[in-house]
Amino acid sequence: MNRLRCTIEIFIDRQWQDCCTIEIINSNLGGAGAAIFAYDVSFAFSPQAPTSPVSLTFPVNLDHKRLPHWPAFLFDLIPQGKGRRYLLGELGLFDHAGADWPLLCAGAFNPIGRLRIKEAVEYYTRHLERQNPTLLNQGFALQTILQRSEDFFEHLQIHGMLAAGTSGVQGVAPKFLLTQGKDSLWYADGVLPDEKAQKHYLVKLARGSDPSDAKILRNEAAYMRVAQAMGLCVEDAPEWQADMLFIPRFDRVVNAGGVARRHQESAASLTGQIGFDARPTQNQVLAALRKHVSAPSVDTVEFLKRDVLNLALGNTDNHARNSAVQILENGQIRLSPLFDFAPMFLDKEGIARALRWRDEAGKELNNWADVLNALPIALPISQAELKAIRQELKVFGEQVARLEALMAQHGVDDDIIKNRHYAIIAQAQQLRELS
Repeated sequence: MNRLRCTIEIFIDRQWQDCCTIEIINSNLGGAGAAIFAYDVSFAFSPQAPTSPVSLTFPVNLDHKRLPHWPAFLFDLIPQGKGRRYLLGELGLFDHAGADWPLLCAGAFNPIGRLRIKEAVEYYTRHLERQNPTLLNQGFALQTILQRSEDFFEHLQIHGMLAAGTSGVQGVAPKFLLTQGKDSLWYADGVLPDEKAQKHYLVKLARGSDPSDAKILRNEAAYMRVAQAMGLCVEDAPEWQADMLFIPRFDRVVNAGGVARRHQESAASLTGQIGFDARPTQNQVLAALRKHVSAPSVDTVEFLKRDVLNLALGNTDNHARNSAVQILENGQIRLSPLFDFAPMFLDKEGIARALRWRDEAGKELNNWADVLNALPIALPISQAELKAIRQELKVFGEQVARLEALMAQHGVDDDIIKNRHYAIIAQAQQLRELS
């Protein structure tokens, strides 16, 4: 057996600092192998420690935790999609569970959120030393990006940004992280020092060359505007330009002191999912969210409304890494703003809903009255709160009934609106009938 160790760094007070170590017993087993988790002693005694855990499931203390498997939050940091394939090639590995550890220690140098792996930063530094120096720190005009210039994509490749794998950037579609500098030029994220950054973006390209791929991506921008108009938590609506979707990041906040990095953690991590294939129920996800957020009732309503719109508008890609929580600067914990909300029913591969509502016996629930009746079984919730939630959803049903007009107003394609007609009617009726 081989024992390997990595150090996790956290960004606090405008600097990176060591905060904990993870030792694994056998990397060949992937996440199923045993692990030892421990916070750094000096970090544990720092003033920021109580509000700065690496995971909400691992409060800061001095315990050495011996775990039967890896901590689930590590899977928020391991590259997936095109980024995983790129890095496997760089490392000379084939894809299997045993590749997760080297991918983590080479690829988690600049993830979404405020964590990174120290060994990955060291790998990244060595990687840059081998690259063309003229493109390393080059900035690009927006028009150059929209024209998909060869130099720009080489710049991204150098910085390992294509489909950088994190909780917000995992998946099949090509994605990359960009920073817009105060000079109005655009750079691969991590190139600019914080004091020169103006805004941070995640940029998506279509999943493939099929016309439906571009259609899904183009309408994602419109879907997000619809969600915002429906009162859901949308930080900044994305912009569609020249077949690229520019999504303002909400884990980074530029302020007078520089750049604040917010803790972001997926629902998959909060429910303890090891690997990328496990599927908790919606009930389990909601229970985990309520356990950690500062305003459980508010975020419960938000979570339920999001799923109403998922069903009404055909966003079938509702896996557990498409929901997350954040720790804000004031210490409040909330459901993160909406992301990855699109007409995924159009995908040619036929993406089915990953997470479903179920009763105590595991039977799927397809009516909102049944879902709400089952909630007290899965999580602690009072009848008074449940009554208030029913009333809020009933009122939301009136908004849902007007969805088609709202979709047209915000630029959703006509054929998508027509396709979703009966699903919208069904959702509106279910909500209106809540007593």
